Amino acid sequence: MSVSERPEHSSAETSQDSDDYPERNFGADQPERKKSDSDQNDKSRKPTLHEEKHVRDAEKLPSRLIYEVIRRNGEAELLRPTRSLFWSGIAAGVMISFSFLTEAVMRRFLPDAPWRPLVESLGYTTGFVLVISGRMQLFTENTITTVLPLVAKQNMHNLICVIRLWTLVLVANLIGTLAAGAFIVYSGSIPDEFSTYLVEIARHAMEPGPWDSFAMAMPAGLLIAALVWILPQFTGAGFLPIILVTWMIAVSGFQHIIAGSVEMSYLIFRGDLGVLDAVFGFFVPVLIGNIVGGTAIFAMMAWGQVVDEVDEESAAELADEGAE
Repeated sequence: MSVSERPEHSSAETSQDSDDYPERNFGADQPERKKSDSDQNDKSRKPTLHEEKHVRDAEKLPSRLIYEVIRRNGEAELLRPTRSLFWSGIAAGVMISFSFLTEAVMRRFLPDAPWRPLVESLGYTTGFVLVISGRMQLFTENTITTVLPLVAKQNMHNLICVIRLWTLVLVANLIGTLAAGAFIVYSGSIPDEFSTYLVEIARHAMEPGPWDSFAMAMPAGLLIAALVWILPQFTGAGFLPIILVTWMIAVSGFQHIIAGSVEMSYLIFRGDLGVLDAVFGFFVPVLIGNIVGGTAIFAMMAWGQVVDEVDEESAAELADEGAE
């Protein structure tokens, strides 16, 4: 058969051939398939190290890790030398006096308006920002920081260490507040125009009776313990929660044993407050209230929310040690 005599395929036959051999059209589907594979790879791609760092920075610390941070800090504090604890406690007692002074200065220049306590109470936060940011020893912080190691390992050694630290820091804080109170009264460095406001603030703090002082001290102890608990989350702006929590203490009229001891010392050195009234009407009730709020309430609640996780982790560690 010559070339000219070859039969021509009809369009129907051509269509049939295409159906019989679908691979002939494979090239037309290729781009779409590649796009689908690319989308799947994008979804399954693991984040880069740089992206993973941003993810971790955005994550909130779980309660167990917050507990671990505070527990380690507490263990480190329990092992610090006596001299270091003592001088750090004195420094805290002195520096906390700036809460008293700044509040009086703000009262002096603010108008006598219903909103004045809301703004004036910001002055109360000054001493706490200095002390806590400066890592000085403040007694009320230790009602949770050093208690968590004791709760985790309940033995006589840890109990003695906690009692030692509490006693040292409390005495040192008190010495610092007494020195600050004497300085304010006798140094002559504080202008007389502020004396009226200092007296008003100090007398207001000493007005409640023993029971009321105790009741007003428990929320303050609870708030300071809560502040210690949340601070590990604020690595770059830790002063903000300090200001918020201590402002809440001031504006609510709650009692803080160390900040209040500056006001107590000021009135004692002025001769406006007797020592026995100061000790049994203010110091002892507020001290007990802060301990109850910070240790008996918040520390136990904090421990309660991590105890199961800590027990499971300890059991796993013991199993690993046994396997080795």
